Amino acid sequence: MAATESTGNYSGFSAEERAAMKEHANEEKKAASRRGASRAEKEAAAEQDVLAKIAEMQDGDRALAERVHKIIKEAAPELAPKLWYGMPAYARDGKVVCHFQSAEKFKSRYATLGFSDQAALDDGAMWPAAYALTEMTAAVEEQITALIRKAVG
Repeated sequence: MAATESTGNYSGFSAEERAAMKEHANEEKKAASRRGASRAEKEAAAEQDVLAKIAEMQDGDRALAERVHKIIKEAAPELAPKLWYGMPAYARDGKVVCHFQSAEKFKSRYATLGFSDQAALDDGAMWPAAYALTEMTAAVEEQITALIRKAVG
């Protein structure tokens, strides 16, 4: 949430935050329109939505998102792809476990792989719930695979 620098007063949601909320409302409408479809049809449509969103990303983010998608599909096939506030996300029983946020989404300098409280990543009194991604290397792929497997416990 944005605050003005001089007064510290709340100045409303940023344009990016408003756009994400609008995307989420559209996602809910789209999901509602699929109510009569079979589970397999809904899952296939949701994955197509995720792949379409990834295809819209800028080159660097798109390459990262494609690899993250592939890793998650291989490491945790029980997670269902879906859009979540306009971001590729992966859910179990309808609840988001992890998501990919492009750098472009909120004008950040890096993409992020984030985890919700549904992820079994607990480690003591404090642990990371999001990871910055700047490039995909073999070592990064191994780390993501291990995190995803741990997250789905």
